[in-house]
Amino acid sequence: MINRIQLVDNQLQVNMEGSIYVEEATALRKSLLGYIDTGHVSFLIDFSQVDYIDSSGLGALVAIQKRALQHGGSITITGLQGLAKDLFELTRLNKMFEIQ
Repeated sequence: MINRIQLVDNQLQVNMEGSIYVEEATALRKSLLGYIDTGHVSFLIDFSQVDYIDSSGLGALVAIQKRALQHGGSITITGLQGLAKDLFELTRLNKMFEIQ
């Protein structure tokens, strides 16, 4: 789930924690698409406290990335580890997102 969102140098820094399933994915999609609609299109999403993300969570990130790119923005993901990192690699989403 989203732990904190803060604006730093025109980039929204989003700290996630726990596991990301359907409910958390829906909240993430709604929240970040709302920010894009208000002109914020650059995101740094910290996954260092995330232990799992399911397909709905991955799908939400893809939708957010697509909308951000359409508006000249991007998503950078940091702190991937464990099973969450494995799922990004297995689905090859590590090729779609900038991973730090």
